[in-house]
Amino acid sequence: MIRASRSVTANIAEGFGRFHYQESIQFCRQARGSLYELIDHLHVANEQNWVSEESLTKQREKILRGVKILNGFIRYLSQSKGR
Repeated sequence: MIRASRSVTANIAEGFGRFHYQESIQFCRQARGSLYELIDHLHVANEQNWVSEESLTKQREKILRGVKILNGFIRYLSQSKGR
């Protein structure tokens, strides 16, 4: 879970450092994949009774909020590349 969560910000940063819209978009997509990977890890942790259902729900909502923000950034990059 730690690696998946760190992968999100690392991919966004690496994409930003590329200074090319399409590459930035690709790294943001990888970051989005890491967010969904984190949700999967939370479900597994819940199944193993390491995380409560309440905690799973709260964390999942926060992660999905991050997905929405990241989708907005991807949309912004896609529109900017066309200008």
